[in-house]
Amino acid sequence: MSFFGDLRDVLQGPRFRRLFATRVVAQFADGVYQAGLAGYVFFAPERHTTAAEAALAFAVLLLPFSVVGPFAGVLIDRWPRRQVLAVSALAKAVLAALTAALVAAGTDGPLFLAAALCLLSVNRFFLAALSAALPHVVPREKLLMANAVTPTCGTFAVFLGAGAGAGLRLLGGEGDGGTALILLGAAAVFGGSSAAALTLGRRELGPGLAGRGPGPRAAVRGIASGLAEGARHILARRPARSGLATIAGTRFVFGLSTLMTLLLYNNTFTEGGVAGLAGFSVALAASGAGFFAGAVATPWAAARVGTGAWLAGLLAMGATALPAFALPFSPALFPVAAFALGVVAQGVKVSVDTLVQRHVDDAFRGRVFSVYDMLFNTAFVAAAGVAAVVVPPSGVSSAAVVAMGAACGLMSAWWAVAARTAIDAPAGRPGDAENTEPVIGDGERK
Repeated sequence: MSFFGDLRDVLQGPRFRRLFATRVVAQFADGVYQAGLAGYVFFAPERHTTAAEAALAFAVLLLPFSVVGPFAGVLIDRWPRRQVLAVSALAKAVLAALTAALVAAGTDGPLFLAAALCLLSVNRFFLAALSAALPHVVPREKLLMANAVTPTCGTFAVFLGAGAGAGLRLLGGEGDGGTALILLGAAAVFGGSSAAALTLGRRELGPGLAGRGPGPRAAVRGIASGLAEGARHILARRPARSGLATIAGTRFVFGLSTLMTLLLYNNTFTEGGVAGLAGFSVALAASGAGFFAGAVATPWAAARVGTGAWLAGLLAMGATALPAFALPFSPALFPVAAFALGVVAQGVKVSVDTLVQRHVDDAFRGRVFSVYDMLFNTAFVAAAGVAAVVVPPSGVSSAAVVAMGAACGLMSAWWAVAARTAIDAPAGRPGDAENTEPVIGDGERK
């Protein structure tokens, strides 16, 4: 089935439509907010960002996800997930409005940073709740297509929001007033997401604890043991643990390439400022088109060749495209590399999301996705840290591009071997949708 056919199929469910609207509106607002922050932090005309400065900025912005993630996972396994979505979206609206007011007042010090960090930390609750809630609004046999269309539409909403933010920049100007207008617009849209979440029933999205487990306070005190339980749950399920290792590797590659792209457009391809932001936006749009292509292809391909073989093919594409299109360090070719990496990143993510959701129990989904998110973000931050050491301010580093291609090649080879051991059956194989038992070995089920 086509991407749009899959989207029409899953949109038949009214509960899915409401959760989908909550996601899309919120991620549109994320795009608007990120456009305001990016222009303010990275592409101000007076700044020429170094690799170390960019790495520090990414660390500050992303590490809270890893710190807050464990708490989010434990609590969304015990709180009504509808309430988590509604309250966290409303909190993001308030914090976005606060950052807008601080920028308008010319205050970009610790208070501004704290407000931005709080917003991003709250976002961890929101995104984790979305992932854990999805299996409650679609049948299990439609999870693959739902995982393809929902994060992909959310990603496109981010890109559209970033475009809207750029439009507000033209309206408000390059100064602090323009940034404040963008952030205030994001606050209004975050409020709309909170309203969309309230159209769902309080208990519709789980968790399905059936009275088991400790209360929230005791759960918070047991964060470490909860994460250990989630990790053990993953390790006992071969598809989930293999998928998470792959997502960490691809996220590292994506983080390194993102930082290099930012430096190239800020310091080498342009002189920074609006020109740098425009060039970076072109590469970002190419990556977004790749995300769409990866999402369209993944359900169709995985249903026919199996998840393992499809992952091997995706990663082989990355191993080939990165050196072919990135090594010349040409402004004309770099968006092609961004497109290819977008295909790989989204195809891998859709596949891994489905592996995890299929092979973990609902009562553990929050903790499992907390582990997932920690890997996802710390891999990106680790890549930024490596880039701070090996990538010059110009962003030109042939060794880094070759290393990224080699990493994709190694992961591709691993999945090519794993596919022969039936790590996950093709999604369209008869009877596969009804089998809910986790794979724990080479095709064996517990």
